[in-house]
Amino acid sequence: MGCFTFVKVMMILFNLFIFLAGGALLGVGIWVSVDGTSFVKVIGSISSQAMQFVNIGYFCIVVGAILVILGFLGCCGAQKESKCLLMLFFVIVLIIFIAEVAAAVVALVYSSFAESLLRAWVTPILKNDYGKQKDVTGIWNTTMSELKCCGFTNYTDFSDSYYFSKNNATYPQFCCNATTVCNEAAASSSKVQGCFQQLFDILKENANIVGGIAAGICALEIAAMAVSMYLYCKIDGKSYG
Repeated sequence: MGCFTFVKVMMILFNLFIFLAGGALLGVGIWVSVDGTSFVKVIGSISSQAMQFVNIGYFCIVVGAILVILGFLGCCGAQKESKCLLMLFFVIVLIIFIAEVAAAVVALVYSSFAESLLRAWVTPILKNDYGKQKDVTGIWNTTMSELKCCGFTNYTDFSDSYYFSKNNATYPQFCCNATTVCNEAAASSSKVQGCFQQLFDILKENANIVGGIAAGICALEIAAMAVSMYLYCKIDGKSYG
């Protein structure tokens, strides 16, 4: 078996796996979006604390769809020896790689800016949907219970919220250390930390693991780009040796 044929077969098998994994993730995302509470109950004890912090359903749908598209382009591009599909695969992986590097730089160098962006997205969800939407409420209850935290920043995220107005101007019990009614005075004196800071502390404690996973993903993306470009350049010459 020549070098070109070997690389082509590996490209097909790898992207077939990516396609199947993306399809499975897409299915999970649709399930979570339809019935998020049951999903939390099923995997709550083994799920990552970091994954509980985001809307898992939409996250899985987006990532799954991207993986399905990439797997299809890579697999079909290699099988059919299509320069167009291979170049499209390369461009999409390159865009994802650049976006990941940019996000990492923003998170590390401009952490306060990244926090502001997250706060602008998360706080309206807490104010408008917590206590109203079952999936949002379930995910946040699990998050606050597991991380021993309250809201994104602190208890003030629930001030003037739907939950606050429907529960006699009280806050979720997670925001208070005592078992008494969690009103503003009790929440203020409890000083329960926000979930963002708790999550940030967890990431710092596991920096080596997080860094290793990130480095591994980047290495796979670079390898995928290199292989797709190798096949792209070799197709015209039909050099299988």
